[in-house]
Amino acid sequence: MLIKPQMILIDVDGTLVDSVPDLAFCVDEMMKAMGRPPHNEAKVRNWVGNGVERLVRRALVGQLDGEPDEADFKKAYPIFLELYAENTSKRSLLYPGIREGLDYLKKAGYKLGCVTNKAEQFTVPLLTDLGIAGDFSIIVSGDTLPQKKPDPAPLLHAAKFFGIAPEQALMVGDSVSDVKAARAAGFQIVCMSYGYNHGVDIRESNPNAVIDTLTEIQPLLEAAA
Repeated sequence: MLIKPQMILIDVDGTLVDSVPDLAFCVDEMMKAMGRPPHNEAKVRNWVGNGVERLVRRALVGQLDGEPDEADFKKAYPIFLELYAENTSKRSLLYPGIREGLDYLKKAGYKLGCVTNKAEQFTVPLLTDLGIAGDFSIIVSGDTLPQKKPDPAPLLHAAKFFGIAPEQALMVGDSVSDVKAARAAGFQIVCMSYGYNHGVDIRESNPNAVIDTLTEIQPLLEAAA
């Protein structure tokens, strides 16, 4: 059972947007430019969720954990950034139910913000191109503050912007990083079942609730105390 929030913050990648098709394209083009074989979308899908720098490092070592040669990273990272600047939203899509879910939340009068680890130079164009940037009163990107999720600072920054106490706030995300940030900030947390959590079921992180589409937040909030 949720306590009825006054403010709802929503994550981007794996929550609002399936951005893997663009990220995977950029990873594979970067790998080719480095003279290495591409990885493919299925593999990249398990590496997304901690920002593009981490993604590039994972692509270079070909796995979730580990560090590449720093000289390789310094060569690869600018290639990826240039590719992603040109391919931020060409293949990315809103998940089913996002538009309807946002419409419900706005109509119900919730204060809405967006909190992501994606850099602002990619976040704002992506949300704009997909037609949802205007739904949020504040967008906290991965480089808005010195800290990123799972640090609670981005969530508390948005709460301060709205003048809302943490116990009156709800985070909607898809990963253990979102759960950790929400818990550390004193927020409630609802997670999407479909997001980017490195192949681990998000239920193992014990969020307040797990939903399959954003439209399912309506009965949760209407039942909230």
